[in-house]
Amino acid sequence: MLKNSVRELRARYRLTQQDLAEKIEVSRQTIGLIEKGDYAPSITLALKMAKVFQVPVEQIFYLEGE
Repeated sequence: MLKNSVRELRARYRLTQQDLAEKIEVSRQTIGLIEKGDYAPSITLALKMAKVFQVPVEQIFYLEGE
């Protein structure tokens, strides 16, 4: 199962779900679904998030147990 640290990174950067959504050009609902683990983002979307947070993609998304 794909896990993520989007919520933690968002808090560190003091971004709301809406702020992040606007930066990566998706809806706020999409951010919420990603944070809950109900939506696996595309590679393009994951790379956009990595750019916003200035971290490698692997620091945002990881497989449970790895």
